[in-house]
Amino acid sequence: MRTYLLTAALVGLAGAASADPVEGVWQTQVDDGAYAHVTIAPCGNAFCGKISRTFKDGAEYKSENIGKKIVIDMVPVGGGKYEGQVWRPSNNKVYSGKMNVSGNAMKLAGCVAGGLLCKSQDWKRVK
Repeated sequence: MRTYLLTAALVGLAGAASADPVEGVWQTQVDDGAYAHVTIAPCGNAFCGKISRTFKDGAEYKSENIGKKIVIDMVPVGGGKYEGQVWRPSNNKVYSGKMNVSGNAMKLAGCVAGGLLCKSQDWKRVK
């Protein structure tokens, strides 16, 4: 029984250690009084983020965007950086995207013109 418990504990630690730093729930930057929680998880060989909760004027509300992918097929490129696509709900367009994760902070950018023109947001980890 002791061997089983030790093995189970080690497997649990290995699973926790293998989680990518981008995985978790992130809060978007406030925009026009609204923000969202985005849950980022593996999707194939990349990472995707779906809107899991939405807030406006300090209260939670049920946006039509809940469940939609806002971070699309972000692939790690090293050093806490990722490249893929981002969806901007306000104009329903998908842009070339970049993420840079440092601890509990993330800078997410949507870019056009081959990455020459980018708009970014600072997100913070919720959990």
